[in-house]
Amino acid sequence: MTQPHTTPATPPAFDPDTFHVVPARTFEDLRVGEVFRAPSRTLTDAHAAAFQTVSADNHPVHYDAEWARRHGHPAPVVHGLQVLAFTAPGATLFPHFIGEVFISFLELSCAFLAEVHSGDTLYPALTITGLEPQGDNGVVTTSATIHNQRGELVLSGQHKYLLRRR
Repeated sequence: MTQPHTTPATPPAFDPDTFHVVPARTFEDLRVGEVFRAPSRTLTDAHAAAFQTVSADNHPVHYDAEWARRHGHPAPVVHGLQVLAFTAPGATLFPHFIGEVFISFLELSCAFLAEVHSGDTLYPALTITGLEPQGDNGVVTTSATIHNQRGELVLSGQHKYLLRRR
């Protein structure tokens, strides 16, 4: 017995504009209390050396173990700005959620609460703490936190982003 000849279904045309990592959301879809985590990262001497090269920060506290010990540090201290960089929204899924409505990163602030050393594992997170409509736009405020592997809060800060509203 022969099977009837059928034509395979044509797949829909691929559209890169509809290829999203997560479903797109708007300012109005966001909620205070939502948390956007970044993957944990264990810092190495190579990370510190790369940041030192990029930043041109040559203070010995960042690379000279003996200097650091003589000045009360158990080991060289990871650059504070390098630690802050782990709060970049792009390290989380947040910009994937708001990519179509994102206008700009408005401001940031932070406090460095504890030293970070090579070998520490960092756990960054952004938590929405405020949603302020402003005409056709809205300001999203997030707390930015980083804990280490011992559960210590090593950085606490705030970011603000401007998004388009519906």
